Amino acid sequence: MTHPVTPFPPFADRAPGRASRGERLPWASFLYAASLTHCMSVSLGQGGDGLGTVWGVELAEQMLREAGFATVECRELEADPFNAYFVARP
Repeated sequence: MTHPVTPFPPFADRAPGRASRGERLPWASFLYAASLTHCMSVSLGQGGDGLGTVWGVELAEQMLREAGFATVECRELEADPFNAYFVARP
């Protein structure tokens, strides 16, 4: 458990949760293919929700809020074009 003032820094692929919105990322089709053919099936096989790798920034923000984080900020790092980083605080 994190301390109440310690930010929780999860991250997710920067690709949107819907393939139709992936035109802004040239590598989005690769991420969706890996997500569908490997990550999602592994998650389902282990009793998970089957979110896969490309579960989307929108769903990540929603799930963090539902988990009780009052403040959720999405950050992008220039040095990492693949991931979106979150700063989530209670």
